[in-house]
Amino acid sequence: MNKTDTVRLYGAGGHSQIIKLLLEQNGVSVNEIFDDNPSKSHPKFKNIIPGIKHHSSFPYEGAPFIVGIGDNMHRYKIAKVLTSGFAKAIHTTAVVDPSSILGDGSVVYAGAVIQPNTYIGKHVIINTLASVDHDNIINDFVHISPNVTLCGLVEIGEGSHIGAGAVVIPKVKIGKWCTIGAGAVIIKDIPNYAVVVGNPGKIIKMNYPESVLV
Repeated sequence: MNKTDTVRLYGAGGHSQIIKLLLEQNGVSVNEIFDDNPSKSHPKFKNIIPGIKHHSSFPYEGAPFIVGIGDNMHRYKIAKVLTSGFAKAIHTTAVVDPSSILGDGSVVYAGAVIQPNTYIGKHVIINTLASVDHDNIINDFVHISPNVTLCGLVEIGEGSHIGAGAVVIPKVKIGKWCTIGAGAVIIKDIPNYAVVVGNPGKIIKMNYPESVLV
C-alpha cells in the first residue's frame, strides 16, 4: 500500500465500509468520508461530508482519496473530477506477487491472489477471493468480483465488470466497458461494450456508455 498515514474516502456505501476496515487494519486512518447522497449512506457511517455536487468549496487538496464505489461508471466519473492524489490498499490476507503492478486508487480485498507479472491499472477493484493468474492486464476502472478466476495472459479492458464466480480461460481478451455475468465462462475474445452471460459465455446485447465515448 502507499506510504500514507491518512486516506479520505469518497463514497459511503458497502464498498467504502469494507475499504475503511481494510485501511484501518493496515494502520491507516480514515478521517473524512464524502458522499453525494449522505442520507443514503451505510448505517455504519456517521458524519458524512456532502460530495462535490453539494459542496461550494470542495476540499480537493489534502490526504489522498480512494473512491469506494463499486459501480465502475460512477467511480470513473468521481475519479475524473477529483484533483487530489489517490491511495491504494491491499488487504492483509491478499497475496500480490512483487513483480505485479497495482495502480493508484486500486484496492485488493481479502483472500485475493494476484500472480506474477500482472498489470492492474488505476481505480480497479479486485474483490474477495478473486484469483488473477500470471501476466494479466487489467485496465483502469475494472471491477473483478468475488471468486472470479482469470487464467494466465488475460486482458480486461477499461471499465469492464466481471461478475461473481466468472471464469476466463487463458489468453482471452475482454473489451472495454463490458459486463460479464455472474458464473459466466469466457472461452473467446469479447468485443467492447458487450453484455455476456452463460457457459459458454454468449453476448446477449451491447451496452454503449455514451458518457465515456465522448
